[in-house]
Amino acid sequence: MHISKYFILLSLSLILSNCGETNASKISSLSINTSVKSLMLGDTLKLSIDNPKNLEITNVSYQLNGKPIESNGVLDQITLGKKEITAIVNFEDKTETITKSVQIFNNIIPSYYKYEVINTYPHDITSYTQGLEFYNGELYESTGQRKESKLRKVNFETGEVLKNINLEDKYFGEGLTILNDNIYQLTWQAQVGFVYNVNTFEKIKTFNYETSKEGWGICNDGKILYKSDGTEKIYFLNPDDLSEKGHIEVYTEKGVIANLNEMEWIEGKIFANIYQRNGVVIINPKTGGVEGVIDFKPLRKLVTQHPELDVLNGIAYHPERQTIFVTGKNWDKLFEVKIMKQ
Repeated sequence: MHISKYFILLSLSLILSNCGETNASKISSLSINTSVKSLMLGDTLKLSIDNPKNLEITNVSYQLNGKPIESNGVLDQITLGKKEITAIVNFEDKTETITKSVQIFNNIIPSYYKYEVINTYPHDITSYTQGLEFYNGELYESTGQRKESKLRKVNFETGEVLKNINLEDKYFGEGLTILNDNIYQLTWQAQVGFVYNVNTFEKIKTFNYETSKEGWGICNDGKILYKSDGTEKIYFLNPDDLSEKGHIEVYTEKGVIANLNEMEWIEGKIFANIYQRNGVVIINPKTGGVEGVIDFKPLRKLVTQHPELDVLNGIAYHPERQTIFVTGKNWDKLFEVKIMKQ
């Protein structure tokens, strides 16, 4: 594994934040002690109450993000990220609730993946690619920039545009995914997305975002939609009413990974671009843990260099060929690659 390449690719400020604490009462001076400064998936969460005044405590119950936990529970059935520990403490004739914020990190170092370019195809150099996905063997693309945003069906071998609609000038197109003959397309800051019929491109409905304020990337596992908003969070969306049903936060063993952009579901994992990094992280959707890293930065040197050239953005998996197609914003090439763990 090339750990140095991993750090170069991510080059993020992974600063471990110290656990913060809030006491409901300054009189008791009770506080939660976790015995460690940072927690990792699989750790045993050893909890106790610091009791400097030696109050007579009769009972303590703990919760993690509102769910009951044991004082010596193993952190295995949990997602990563920022959590809140709550202790309800009974002492003398009083009850006090105290909290402590913690972060839970992944417990593995991501594997480094190399890639091999299998084929190179033409790509519209004017397309500011935001979303890319195969559906029934056909390639679909969403592009960005206000007054230039589009939804397209493309012949990936020739670059020919087979079907195209333009978004209204006020919208900045973002990611797309396709499920059950419905295309789900995001917009960036307008806080709305669109649903189209995949065969006719007829717009079926418009939906509003909820907790996630922006639209960046979107993919699906055949049942659930996964949406990024430019932070470390990936939201779960119900494909029927587009309501948000929770989220995961993406972490390595060192810290948080933000700027998650275009995404693709590939064999049970979420592959996500990190905006401005020309690389992809492989995410466990159950925990949010980063399990792999792919550095696609060299591909940018293989496309025509011009003033509007921008970063890698666009991941599409072809299940029959078992290859990944990648491109970028205003790239004139679409690359078909195979990845291999190093």
